[in-house]
Amino acid sequence: MNSESLVSRRAALCGIVVALAVPSGLVTACSSGSSGTTTPTPTQGGSQPTSSAGTALVALADVPEGGGAVVSGPGGKMIVVARISATEVKAYDATCPHQGSTVAEPSGGTITCPSHGSQFSPADGAVKKGPATSGLRAVGVKVDGDQVVLT
Repeated sequence: MNSESLVSRRAALCGIVVALAVPSGLVTACSSGSSGTTTPTPTQGGSQPTSSAGTALVALADVPEGGGAVVSGPGGKMIVVARISATEVKAYDATCPHQGSTVAEPSGGTITCPSHGSQFSPADGAVKKGPATSGLRAVGVKVDGDQVVLT
């Protein structure tokens, strides 16, 4: 079997994603590029504008300062919310970029993937320790009253 006849894992997964009618924002990650490099994700308000803006994710009281929570967002997508300070929160897609496992809630200044040990910074989602080679994708959130809401 030659390598030209093999379907890449990315192409196969993209076909599954399209077949399952996942929101179009995820399908763009499937485009084939020649370089194999990834573009850094924004860390402040980095999500695409959606009709979910204003949706409450979690009560601020349920997100401990210096820690966080993993919550279900719109469409059941898991989101990790990190409380950086009394009034500042950050959120990220809770899917580990290494192999797609759901990361654990922030603890001790780190978001950890339980599957292979990748670690990420709660402040910006950047990789602190591999095997992941890219950071967590930012999700825009803000504190609105006593709730953490999507922006």
